[in-house]
Amino acid sequence: MISSSDLHGLIGMVPAFTTEDGWDPQCKNSVNVDELERALDQIIRDGMDVVAPMASSGECYTLLWDEFKTMTDVTIETVNKRVPVMIGCTSTNTREALQKMEYAAKAGADGVLVGVPYYFPSSVDNAVQFYHDLADAYPQLGVMIYHNPFNHRVTIPVEAFKRLVEKPNIVAMKDSQRTPMQFMNLHEIVKGKISVFVNQIQLYPYMMLGAAGCWSLNAWMGPSPIVRALEAARVENWEEVRDICIGIAGVSPRGNRADAYSSKLAINEAGYCHAGPPRPPYRILTEDAKERAKIMGQRWRALCERYPAKAETVA
Repeated sequence: MISSSDLHGLIGMVPAFTTEDGWDPQCKNSVNVDELERALDQIIRDGMDVVAPMASSGECYTLLWDEFKTMTDVTIETVNKRVPVMIGCTSTNTREALQKMEYAAKAGADGVLVGVPYYFPSSVDNAVQFYHDLADAYPQLGVMIYHNPFNHRVTIPVEAFKRLVEKPNIVAMKDSQRTPMQFMNLHEIVKGKISVFVNQIQLYPYMMLGAAGCWSLNAWMGPSPIVRALEAARVENWEEVRDICIGIAGVSPRGNRADAYSSKLAINEAGYCHAGPPRPPYRILTEDAKERAKIMGQRWRALCERYPAKAETVA
């Protein structure tokens, strides 16, 4: 079983690469397998440490069951054990999440990334029980908590982690919701048991406080700025980490929160890979949203030029 010590560095929220006809509501097979394979292989060679398809940015909410299976199979086969794979299994109920986990386990995933079912808000007790149910059902899989209060409609407080660490296969968390003091209190509970990944712009100062690394969708516009920040953090060059985080924060014209569908347009604009068009029902984007995405892609490309991969990290 994968452990918390196996999960660190840059975890990429894999976009669900879309075929050119994937915008069509009648499309039944919208996963661009060729680009998924190519982009995965490239980004692992360029420094990604963990891959996690089918989170929010991976469109867990728009994929058909067969497309979920395609994303799972292709990801695991392409990664080929080079880095850990945490398959996104977020669903609207526990039974469907377990169905996805069953498929992920049989396909050879190292673990799963799962958010609390979100159609109606959950209580904290139900959220904890949800993760206990997942961990008990598949003890061979590492479980990564997907903590997104905005989308999943529940905040898991620090105190709840005293119960979550009871399950040895709950090994990681994707988070970006804690103040520094909350994070320090959280780290005292989970250290050595749950690796916490913060948002890319929080590498400074949260890696100083115990974060294992960061999660990122922007890495698919080119991972080198984040890889450089992580390299600087490992040698405690916190000034460079801070400067890169400031640069990353300045990429979005409207702040850090971005929707997955316009972010795909930014990825396309940056040119590192081609995420394809948004899937329905997100077929109509305003000209303003398109322009913001274009600016994001251009700014990230400039950031990659400012912070290119170091020679020794290039395959």
